[in-house]
This record gives sequence, C-alpha cells and structure tokens, in this order.
Amino acid sequence: MRLFVSVDLPDALADPLAAIQTDLREADGLRVTDPAQAHVTLKFLGDTDPARLDEIEAAIQRAVDEAGVDPFDCTIEGLGVFPSPEYISVVWAGVREGKGATALSRLHAALETELTALGFDAESHAFTPHVTLARMDDARGKALVQEVVRETEPTVGTFRVESVRLTESRLDDAGPVYETVETVDL
Repeated sequence: MRLFVSVDLPDALADPLAAIQTDLREADGLRVTDPAQAHVTLKFLGDTDPARLDEIEAAIQRAVDEAGVDPFDCTIEGLGVFPSPEYISVVWAGVREGKGATALSRLHAALETELTALGFDAESHAFTPHVTLARMDDARGKALVQEVVRETEPTVGTFRVESVRLTESRLDDAGPVYETVETVDL
C-alpha cells in the first residue's frame, strides 16, 4: 500500500482550485492534479506493508494527541513552486500564515516524530503546508508558470479542519485514486 497522512479539502473548494488551474493549462509539460482530490499532505509514508496499519494508526492517534490541536479554520491562498522558480517540479496553492498554518505545522511535527520512530523516512526539507495544483514534467512551459505564480494571488477559500486521514494512493491509467484508510479526529 502507498500511504500518506493528509488533511482533505472539502468539495466546495474544488471549483476555485480548478479556476486557478485554468491559468496554468496552457503551459506545455505541466500536468494538473484533480481538484476533487485536493489535500494538504502532512506526512508521506510511501510503500507500506498492510500488516503495519494498526501501529501506524496508533502512531497517528498519538501524534494528534501530542500536537494538542483543536479543530481550526484553514485558508488556502497564494501560489508557489517547488523546488525553485528556476527549476519547477510542483506548482502549489499555499496555506495562509496564521492559526491554520501553525496548527498544520504542529500536526506535521508530531507525525514526523511518531512515524520516524516507526522507521519511516524523515523529511529532507522544511514543511510548507500546501495543496499541489500541478506537476511539471519538463521546462517547456516554465515561463508561463513563472508568470502566473508571480502575477496571481488567488484566495481559494477557508475550510474547517476537524480530522487527519491516513490515505492510500493507488495509481491507475487516469492518475492517482485516493481512499481513506483511517480518520483521526482532532
């Protein structure tokens, strides 16, 4: 099973995300994500033995308890890229600084502690809460992506975060299909 821990965006934000993606669709070499599957990844686990699900679920519960985060509002706004504007692999919408970003960072840190203790790889970069909008396969459309990111400051919307989810990602010909394995309430 290919697993990650996430906060899922509500269906109501799919259309505003799709509207942002419209500005990017002309960029050659860019694949947009399905806005109906939008989420903020808190911890990527990768290929995982299904026999480990119980210990992973227990670790997620411990992390949520340790983070001490109550349900909170989170606003998605602004655009950015990873790893840099000169070499773009991911285009994303960010999480507004403030309570939502702080709560997501606390959840991430607690999940990182609990899940690396189980042997999962530690993150190699700083956590930036975001929603992936597109992936860049090659640089043909880089100039257009740079322009959209530089000149656009969209606000996607605000939603209530009440839980985190352990999610399975299965790849098929149409792209990834996500299925919730476990939900842990805040």
